[in-house]
Amino acid sequence: MSENTKRFSADKIYEFLVSALKAAKVRDDVIKHAAEGLLSASIRGVDSHGIRLLAHYIAAVEGGRINRNPQYKFEKTSAATGTFDADHTFGHAAGIEAVRKAMDMAKGAGTGAVSVFNSTHCGTSAFFALEAAKNDFIGLAFTHANALLNTPGSTRTFFGLNPIAMAVPCEGEEPFCYDSAPSIITWNKLLQLRQENIQVPPFSGADAEGNETTNPHEITQLLPIGGYKGFGLAMIVDILCGLLTGMPVGRDIADMYKTPLTQKRYLGQFYMVIDIDAFQPREIFKKRMKKLMDDVRNEPKKDMNIPIMVPGDPEKKTAADRMKNGIPIKKHDLKTINSIAERLKIKWIE
Repeated sequence: MSENTKRFSADKIYEFLVSALKAAKVRDDVIKHAAEGLLSASIRGVDSHGIRLLAHYIAAVEGGRINRNPQYKFEKTSAATGTFDADHTFGHAAGIEAVRKAMDMAKGAGTGAVSVFNSTHCGTSAFFALEAAKNDFIGLAFTHANALLNTPGSTRTFFGLNPIAMAVPCEGEEPFCYDSAPSIITWNKLLQLRQENIQVPPFSGADAEGNETTNPHEITQLLPIGGYKGFGLAMIVDILCGLLTGMPVGRDIADMYKTPLTQKRYLGQFYMVIDIDAFQPREIFKKRMKKLMDDVRNEPKKDMNIPIMVPGDPEKKTAADRMKNGIPIKKHDLKTINSIAERLKIKWIE
């Protein structure tokens, strides 16, 4: 491990997240979901969406963008659908509440779908899909974001890095989990690479004229995976999370960082839950899911030193290491965390 990185236990980091949000006067149930969402990202190795975002969220709470004390409004619109007004609180909290509503409906109707509106940034979409899968449902989660994805053939962006997540329970191990934006890296990952002065992977980003570059300081937009194919996926997500929720779409979505923190973002999310028993016997399905995953992993290797993985395997490996050895936090992030602790007059974990 680099001397610029220290490791801390998941329990200690969770305690700090809770203390910081409590000091910011966030309501207890909202704190629980937000802290768990941030911790989940850090444990699974998605550091761009983990504890390093705490400073931004605290500032958004203090600025008024994120509501400390939301008054949720859920309306069941059919046996299997509903709408959820997040009242501008943490997207992590609104999302978990919405997924639980979807699971309740799926128990009777076979499926449940909930659109969330008046929301904020929700972190990793895997957090919500996994909530369903851990309860033996198939979970799907979608969220849109401000325009950061280059439009093929254009010099500028239109859609955001709109991720798609799906989690599926299986026998004998943690759920299968696919969670990906339609780009090679996320914007928060770019900011992390920019901060560390590390080149981005080829074909990840473009400059202000739409020309591909690996210099993180020149990148103003990210490139869609597969050109029009990745761009099309982003558009599908915006239809679900913008048009179907009544929220802004495309270039009308407020920027996460450039918009003043006094302004709301009016984001939408869309969650769907599937009761496996409505289609196949659950235990048989889970056995077959496990076999499907293992069959893929056992495909002939091109390089015997490189394992063949299914979506979610790298995160499972990282999570096992971090739960045993602690979550690594880089020196510059520790400096920010320490400043939060000092300003809010709470104890940091060192």
